[in-house]
Amino acid sequence: MRHAYSVETVRAAEKALMARLPEGALMQRAAAGLAVACGDLLRRNGRVYGSRVLLLVGSGDNGGDTLYAGARLARRGAGVRALLTAPDKVHRRALDALLAAGGQVLGGPPLGAFGPVDLVVDGITGIGGRGGLRPEAAELVHAVTGGHAPVLAVDLPSGVEADTGQVLGEAVRADATVTFGTYKPGLLIDPAAEHAGALRLVDIGLAAELPARPDLEALQYADVAALLPVPGAESDKYRRGVVGVAAGSERYPGAAVLAVAGALRGGAGAVRYAGPGADAVIARFPETLVHPGPPSKAGRVQAWVAGPGLGDSSAAARAVADVLAADVPVLVDADGLRLMDAGAVRARTAATVLTPHAGEAAALLGVPREEVEAGRLAAVRELAARYDATVLLKGSTTLVAEPGDAPVRVNPTGTSWLATAGSGDVLSGLTGSLLAAGLAPRDAASVGAYLHGLAARRASAGAPVAAQDVADAVPAAWRDVRA
Repeated sequence: MRHAYSVETVRAAEKALMARLPEGALMQRAAAGLAVACGDLLRRNGRVYGSRVLLLVGSGDNGGDTLYAGARLARRGAGVRALLTAPDKVHRRALDALLAAGGQVLGGPPLGAFGPVDLVVDGITGIGGRGGLRPEAAELVHAVTGGHAPVLAVDLPSGVEADTGQVLGEAVRADATVTFGTYKPGLLIDPAAEHAGALRLVDIGLAAELPARPDLEALQYADVAALLPVPGAESDKYRRGVVGVAAGSERYPGAAVLAVAGALRGGAGAVRYAGPGADAVIARFPETLVHPGPPSKAGRVQAWVAGPGLGDSSAAARAVADVLAADVPVLVDADGLRLMDAGAVRARTAATVLTPHAGEAAALLGVPREEVEAGRLAAVRELAARYDATVLLKGSTTLVAEPGDAPVRVNPTGTSWLATAGSGDVLSGLTGSLLAAGLAPRDAASVGAYLHGLAARRASAGAPVAAQDVADAVPAAWRDVRA
């Protein structure tokens, strides 16, 4: 499990740790890890000795980490030069260490005299930076990162918001980021995560000072494998979970097919379909149990999925209301999000999972879509609190939140190939099957998103992929996780 903590929490943990260590020891730990990461990048394209490294150095500890790491690289034979963005606030001891090791300080742009660069290290602002880069710093970044040299960010890319993942102005786009002690939310949530590149965590001994509950967490293979509902020797189709699907319409029969596909591929013991798309569903999946509706008459289920492709008819609205009245976990997606009654959702005693994309989330919150896309973490938390439901906010980084103070989960397997019609219908069915199998709503949503992303990566292999291909690749993703 990857854990991420807020700036306030990290600062408090660092303060507690520094009180037990010799002065400067924590910075030296960070600098040592940063220097190793820089060396690894340099060796990919050559070697450390004789390489040309440009440090962009800001004020405070972030700049100090950068300068001390530069000193270590200089002692290994790299040509290290530093551009100071705040010369009057530079970390003096770290600067002296760089100069003593043979590093140099540049006076500033123009940079033509510096010649080619093999690595740019971004140490302008740290986790305390707010509001994007200042104009002069942004101009400097544009000047030195326009070539072919990789950019490595220190702790997080300068200009992004550490706590929220927002990018409120100009920001560095790094090829890799070395972060210290723990991940920060902005490294895992878009749009800031897009600026971070490959992540590397350096252990500086902070774990013992951090609270048990993080602000954000990301499941890894082992976490997902531990949650997967694997049938036992005594299992039958009913014990494995029966999921009901209320989806599709005469206009959108394919949504019903894809939601059922996700449910079947997700391990449901049986799928009951209730709605007008029965012929299309049976033609593709003859094992499905079909009923014309309403959902409450379709037979017993352990969970319901409602909404994909229902349209906006009065019959669709009745189907959603019928599902919400059930005393089993319910997942609401797509058209169901528009048709559901907010009061009915909040009044439910069984679990509810809502799976909006940014546009649907914006409509539920009554804000512009751009506001949701820029502040995904705040949006998913507000939705969970407002509707008293578990919310899976789909997007470039899918987030899962539930009411209360449990950590928000971020899905690490997302891929842009999922931006295709019907992929959300597959995710709904897949997550519904996990709910029917007995997973808690937060776990079902998290595991569903993880397998969905993994299946899309497997199916696409870097090429265009259709939603049915994603559904068909879910069993292979399941095997990958359990291997």
